[in-house]
Amino acid sequence: MFTYNIDEDLYLRLIDEGDRDAVYKLTDDGRDYLREWLNWVDGIKKREDTMGFIEMAKKSYAENSGLHAVIVFRDEVVGIAGYNKLDYSNHIANIGYWLGEGYQGNGIISKVASALTDYAFNYLKMNKVEIRAASENIKSRAVPERLGYTEEGTIRAAENIYGVYVDHVVYGVLKEEWQK
Repeated sequence: MFTYNIDEDLYLRLIDEGDRDAVYKLTDDGRDYLREWLNWVDGIKKREDTMGFIEMAKKSYAENSGLHAVIVFRDEVVGIAGYNKLDYSNHIANIGYWLGEGYQGNGIISKVASALTDYAFNYLKMNKVEIRAASENIKSRAVPERLGYTEEGTIRAAENIYGVYVDHVVYGVLKEEWQK
């Protein structure tokens, strides 16, 4: 099973069935907050709906096409992060993340994204890591900017979030850039 220690308070662990209640609670408690940028929130109406995501996550891990982990901070599940897509033919990993509202401001996502970038280059042997964020999602965009990713462009109307099309800004970093 995948576990990746980041520091004494923070680690990533492959999501599994035992995380259902904690992940559902984070989603349910932060429904309005999460709904602003995540188009799947309304599909999670009960704890069992979270199992669909967990089953998809386990399948993508087994197929080596993605990796979805719980973010554990001070022994509490506080969000989800990982690789939404692992493209081994082109050696590109796409990082995705979300954090419970009450856990903002601790540098958690920056540390997690940095660790995932390291892991992609050092263990998965990727050549490039990408992070995409809605153009108006300033907090999410700040993460790759803080980590030294390059803004590569904008994909117009990339996602439909509850009837509103949002553009995505694509950030990328190459292995040789990250190692510097």
